[in-house]
Amino acid sequence: MSIRDVYIVDAVRTPIGKFGGALAPVRPDDLAAHVVRALVDRSPALDPARVDDVYFGDANGAGEDNRDVARMAVLLAGLPVTVPGVTVNRLCGSGLEAVIQAARAIAIGDASVAIAGGVESMSRAPWVLQKPERAFPAGHQQLHSTTLGWRMTNPRMPAEWAVALGEGAELIADKHGITREQQDAFALASHRKAAEAWAKGLYDDEVVPYPGVDLTRDECIRDNTSMEALAKLKPAFRPEGGTVTPGNSSPLNDGAAALLLVDEDGLRETGREPLARIRTSAVTGIEPQLFGLGPVAAVRRALEKAGRSFADLTTFELNEAFAAQSLGCLAEWPELDPEIVNPRGGAVAIGHPLGASGARLAGSVAHQLAAAGSGTGLAALCIGVGQGLALVLER
Repeated sequence: MSIRDVYIVDAVRTPIGKFGGALAPVRPDDLAAHVVRALVDRSPALDPARVDDVYFGDANGAGEDNRDVARMAVLLAGLPVTVPGVTVNRLCGSGLEAVIQAARAIAIGDASVAIAGGVESMSRAPWVLQKPERAFPAGHQQLHSTTLGWRMTNPRMPAEWAVALGEGAELIADKHGITREQQDAFALASHRKAAEAWAKGLYDDEVVPYPGVDLTRDECIRDNTSMEALAKLKPAFRPEGGTVTPGNSSPLNDGAAALLLVDEDGLRETGREPLARIRTSAVTGIEPQLFGLGPVAAVRRALEKAGRSFADLTTFELNEAFAAQSLGCLAEWPELDPEIVNPRGGAVAIGHPLGASGARLAGSVAHQLAAAGSGTGLAALCIGVGQGLALVLER
C-alpha cells in the first residue's frame, strides 16, 4: 500500500473570545458549524458531498458539545447528511489530534477529502453533578466545574500527578530557574506580536467572524500592557513566592478552527493551490505534573521522522499554555532560534480555547508557509495529564 501525500488547502478560525465575552452567547456546536460552513464556502468548486469525514477536537464534551460535536457541526452547517463526523479528545491537543487523524485517513486511502478542526466554549462549560453511590442521599451534593483542569479525580491517582495546571507551570519554573520577570517579558512579547500581526492584516486570510457577534479580533490581546502592569498581578497558584500569574498564563477562551485536507484527487477537485503539505507527526508522554514539557520529546521525534532539524524550520507555533511552560520547552531546545517561535503572537495573548487550539496552530503554520512561499513549519502543544503533540508541515 502506497502512502498518499496530504495537503492543507485552507484553514479558518473564529476570533478567539474571552471567558464570558463576546462569544459566550454562542453554543460550541454553532461555533464548530460556522467554521465548517466557512471552509466549504471558500472552496466553491468542491462538492460538499465529497467530504469523506469531519474530525473535530473537543476537550470538554460535558455540555452543549456532547453527542459528537463533529457530527452536529456537519448537520448545523448544512452539509449533506451523508457526511459523517467524529469527535476526538486529547485534551489541549484535541484540535491537532483531529488534523493528524484526518491526515492519516487520507494518507492510507481511507479518505480523499476531510475537514479537521476543533472547538471549545469554556464560557458555556457546565457544572456537573455525580450520581450518588446510593439512591436518595440525604446530604448535600457537590457540583464540579468542567471549565478546566482536574475534577472527580480517581483517588488512586498519585497526588503529585494531580496538581493544578498552574502549579505544574510553577514546577517547570523551579526546574529551569525561570523568573517572574522572564515570564512577564515573554507574555508582553506575545501581546505585542499579536497586536502587530492584527494591525498588519496578517490574520485577515484565516479569521472568519461569527455572524451577529461584534468581534472581529481576538478579544484577549492587550495592546497597551507593560512590564509594570504585569508586575502588579498577584501569583495565582502559589501565594507566597509564586511566579505564575493571570498575566503570564493563557486565559480561558471560546473559539473554533477548521482545516480542509485533501489528497491529489481532492486537490484537483478544489481547483486551488495548497497552503502546505503534512509531513510527519509525533506524540509522547511525560510525568503528568510536568505536562508543560510534553512537547520537548514530541517535537524532536517529529523532526527526526521528517529528516529535519531545528535549523530547517521557517516557523514554529508553540502553544503558550503558560509563559513558564513555553520558556521551559525553549530551554530544552537550545538549537532552536526563538525568533521564529510564534511570530504572530501566542496563546497568552490570543487565547487557548482548549479543543480548538491545536487546529488554530496548524492552520496558522500553513498560512505562514504559504505567505513565505516555501519552508518547513511545526505546530506543537503541551497536554494536561502529561503528553506532547507535534506536527511538521512543508511547502
